[in-house]
Amino acid sequence: MYTSFFGLNEKPFSITPDPRYLFMSERHGEALAHLVYGVTESGGFMQLTGEVGTGKTTLVRTLLQNRMPANADVAVCLNPQLSAREFLVTICEELGVTVPEEKGSIKALIDALNRHLLAAHADGRRTILVVDEAQNLAPEVLEEVRLLTNLETAKQKLLQIILIGQPELRDLLARNDLRQLAQRITGRYHLEPLSRDETAQYIEHRLKVAGALGEVFDAGAKREVFRLSQGVPRLINVICDRALLGAYSSESRRVNRRMIRRAAAEITGKSTTGGWLRRAVPVFGVAVAVVIVASFMTGLEQRRGQIDDVVDPPLPSVAQKPLAQPATDTVADAADPEPESESATETEPSLDAQLQLATDLTNTESALVTLLDLWGLEYRRGERGCAQAAAAGFECLFQRGSWSGLKQYDRPAILTLIDSTGAAHSVVLTAIDGENVELSIGGVAVMHPIDDVSEMWFGQYLLLWRPPTATAEALGPGSSGQDVVWLRQSLAAIDSRYQTAAADSDIFDAELQQQVRAFQRDHRLDVDGLAGNQTQIIINTLLAPDTTPRLTIPRLAQE
Repeated sequence: MYTSFFGLNEKPFSITPDPRYLFMSERHGEALAHLVYGVTESGGFMQLTGEVGTGKTTLVRTLLQNRMPANADVAVCLNPQLSAREFLVTICEELGVTVPEEKGSIKALIDALNRHLLAAHADGRRTILVVDEAQNLAPEVLEEVRLLTNLETAKQKLLQIILIGQPELRDLLARNDLRQLAQRITGRYHLEPLSRDETAQYIEHRLKVAGALGEVFDAGAKREVFRLSQGVPRLINVICDRALLGAYSSESRRVNRRMIRRAAAEITGKSTTGGWLRRAVPVFGVAVAVVIVASFMTGLEQRRGQIDDVVDPPLPSVAQKPLAQPATDTVADAADPEPESESATETEPSLDAQLQLATDLTNTESALVTLLDLWGLEYRRGERGCAQAAAAGFECLFQRGSWSGLKQYDRPAILTLIDSTGAAHSVVLTAIDGENVELSIGGVAVMHPIDDVSEMWFGQYLLLWRPPTATAEALGPGSSGQDVVWLRQSLAAIDSRYQTAAADSDIFDAELQQQVRAFQRDHRLDVDGLAGNQTQIIINTLLAPDTTPRLTIPRLAQE
């Protein structure tokens, strides 16, 4: 309908997984590289997970159409809600294997499949099974999937299996009764949503593939799409498609922010006004709100005079700005000394408003000053923050994760928040208290509900941790030295169930690997038997002394 109006050859934001429209973001590129490696080099299992609409199916179709080896035979199972027998029949039919007359016999199906795989291997061909929506596989079917990897020669697996699913697949494979299957997964990758910049590039990419010659979405519209979709490609497609229709109806050649909000409202049936406006104070409380905003600004202005000119590499998407000296003052400290009324508490400025008021104090450098201060480290001018931390025996960990992961680490962290205008802010998470979190915004401590912060946080964080030795190295089979002794003794100190017979051995042997796997299963970590950064951080957290800064006790609650 609107294609000719915008000079397009076809609709650019269709939700069908067309490989021509695949936008190769950094994360999608890494995921595709993992899959290509799996189908060309390794054997056994590959696991690809991601939230609904992040592009998993499009990625796999790209793999099947454009990146599959010429000597590969592929079976695709799109409907995993099958019985074990139906699942095996589907694989046989996909591969052109003659299904035995006794279809009810699982043994007969596996024998026929094994003969086919051996013949294909003798001809130099690889056989690959792709299972989509794998989180819906029944336990008995997963057991058959595991048994299929037993089909092998003396040197090589005969069947490569790629499991694709939502994050629930990771939880499913973390079950104790499925540990044998989880241990056979040779490669895992979790597909994250797009960043703000990638969202804008994604929109332009799809428009160009569809034949657009000029800019259709202005910069504000792209930022609004990111805010409303949180970088999920499918949601981006749905919102942009409806926005183009709305622009066509109003005979506008450009899509602006207002059109994006209207389109999203039509799709969801709900208002898409910025989160901070939804929590805006009622008219009768405006006067009180003004007092509180002024108090917050007073606290921030006190930090502006302490800004230190330091340099450190920013987190992705965080602008370089002057930094503020950390402080432990709270909003209440800066407020009027008279007791606040109930209405004052109810009309506290929203997180979005606070971030926008503190824009020039929520840069990466300012957040690093506060984070280092929590660990008793002083930021020195002219030196990078993470380099200073390393000199003191700490390591910086950049990661994307969730609230549950942060709670498990139990350490202060720098979060990257995106406000309603699309601007990025670096704040320090200093405590998690039930359904609320304590943040340091430009050195001012404030409390907000987790749900409010979640609207602006897309999983990006940085934290400090202290490795057992000067360098953060993964420990695994073949490792030796005092790091291994530390690992043995630390596991035993956490729980006697993890104790090994050779308590002082400095060799990473099979028994220690088994105990590491047990620890990882119990703490819902990736069960790979390697004591990497994630495993070492959890061990450190469980054994940390009282002087270690924790997220479990808010500073505001102590005052």
